[in-house]
Amino acid sequence: MFYRRKIILALLQLFDGQLDKIRLQKLLFLFTNKQGKAEYDFIPYKFGCYSYSANADMTAMVTRGFLNEDEKSFEKKDKTDYLKQLKPADQKLLQEVKTNYGKMSANALMKHTYINFPFYAIKSEVAENILSKNELEKVTKAKPKGNKTVLFTIGYEGISLEEYLVRLLKNDVKVLVDVRNNPLSMKYGFSKSQLKKYCASLGIEYVHIPEVGIQSDQRQELNTQSDYDKLFAVYRKNNLSKTTTSQNEILKLLKQHKRIALTCFEANICQCHRKHLAEAIETLPDFNYEVKHI
Repeated sequence: MFYRRKIILALLQLFDGQLDKIRLQKLLFLFTNKQGKAEYDFIPYKFGCYSYSANADMTAMVTRGFLNEDEKSFEKKDKTDYLKQLKPADQKLLQEVKTNYGKMSANALMKHTYINFPFYAIKSEVAENILSKNELEKVTKAKPKGNKTVLFTIGYEGISLEEYLVRLLKNDVKVLVDVRNNPLSMKYGFSKSQLKKYCASLGIEYVHIPEVGIQSDQRQELNTQSDYDKLFAVYRKNNLSKTTTSQNEILKLLKQHKRIALTCFEANICQCHRKHLAEAIETLPDFNYEVKHI
């Protein structure tokens, strides 16, 4: 079993085996926020901090018989002591979370996280009901606002779905342009249908333009930067020279929405075709905007 799932089971164990879903997400957030390297990352969502990945793990554990789920809560099914299977530091942190926040209701936990982590309340549907005017102003100030027109690029290699989405939100990206030829991924959340759904949940439009991607059979044996450079030389000659219509489509999206991001897999911009695509778009007539790799 993944270590991160044992944390969820241990957290449930500390609360007599059952927690409602909102409290569970908030307590897990408060726990991971104190970890050196968080087991789960979070996004601002309908009721504040939320982890799609944690919820996916809980759904998997329901399927495998470790948890029961109803409309409002998760319940630990077996009697295994998962707390003892955690690192001592994590055991201590979980105990502290229970001591400090264990008696708080769902509303109290939401209010606490909204006040102390206002960024995670920017998408909340209930903030106005539980925060004062001054507290709401802090949430408003935490909302990223980009005034410039910027063409961003972003790769998802090495980061979680939540960290990826937070980068988009913090840069006030309005449209995500997927420039993969084949938008499938073994990494949770990054196949086309999933990514489109998760972007939509945060108010980000998703567009797929496969024509400007590189086919997977061309991406074999890429061991050195020289290998990548040779691939991109072919890409510039055989693809970019023939896809100006798609490039102009991207430029049109940029002019319309002001802040869009090209996305592919690689974290290193020098090993991804999105760098060369962005450079080609920069040479189009009427392009007078900033390009930024995030």
